[in-house]
Formats: sequence, C-alpha cells, structure tokens
Amino acid sequence: MADISNDLMYELLKRMHADIADVKLGQREIKAEVNAMRGAIVALHQDIHNLHTTLARHELRLDRIENRLELRELAEAQARFEPHP
Repeated sequence: MADISNDLMYELLKRMHADIADVKLGQREIKAEVNAMRGAIVALHQDIHNLHTTLARHELRLDRIENRLELRELAEAQARFEPHP
C-alpha cells in the first residue's frame, strides 16, 4: 500500500472543503429560488382570491337583477289580467 503523507491528506482535505463550500453555495441558491417561488405562489393565491371575490360580488349583483326582472315580469303578467279603465 502506498505511503500516505501529510501533504497528500492536506490536499485531499482542501479539495473536500472546497467541494463542501460549493455544495453549501448551491444549497443557498436553491433556498433563494424556493423562497422566490413561494412568493410567486402567494401572489397567485392572492390574485385568485381577488378574482373569486369579484366573481362572487358579480354573482350577487346578477341574482338581484334576475330577481328584479322576475318581479317585473310577474307584475306585467298580472297587469294583463287586471281591468283597465
């Protein structure tokens, strides 16, 4: 078996240290990207919530309009049967 010197071990440890530093840097970059994606998802969720709120408001308004139209149609139909002077 080859004789392992302190210099060889030192060089190996330096390479391992550099590789670990690269892995940590990559991990930080991935964490930053995940946080950016999380922010984008929160923004999309808020947009969807705002759209849902607007649609619900329009639905209520349409329901009121339909109700008024039905009342008007009912009044017009009833007026046909009432005697006119």
